[in-house]
Amino acid sequence: MEFVGIKVLDLYAGFGSLGFEALSRGAVEICFVDSSTQSQKSLRETAAGLGVQSSVRIVKQDVVQFIRTEKGRYDLVFCDPPYSWGDYSTLVNEIFSRELVAENGMLLMEHSSRYTFENIQHYAFYKDYGMTRVTFFS
Repeated sequence: MEFVGIKVLDLYAGFGSLGFEALSRGAVEICFVDSSTQSQKSLRETAAGLGVQSSVRIVKQDVVQFIRTEKGRYDLVFCDPPYSWGDYSTLVNEIFSRELVAENGMLLMEHSSRYTFENIQHYAFYKDYGMTRVTFFS
């Protein structure tokens, strides 16, 4: 995927490694969403340290609530909920039904490799990295 000029959404951002990597590869805008105070602090510090504050939006909010209220469209959506998350399918469907993924955009969901989503609408493929699986939806 080409990163130059795209808008990225990083849900359950944690310390923002995926989003900051996208910025380093040419993304123009990144929105980080996480409810953790520690994550918020780290995201602000990293953005300042990299001098990319003007390209970064940091939202301290529950991700499910954010999905239900956000109006933006993103070319690439990273979603890394806790591995104990109970309902990945609903989360994927909600992201697409709220049209957070732009036309020709992608959603990447990180989760345990014991889950498979081949029967979910928008499923494209997955890649395994040890016990971690990243499923791609378009």
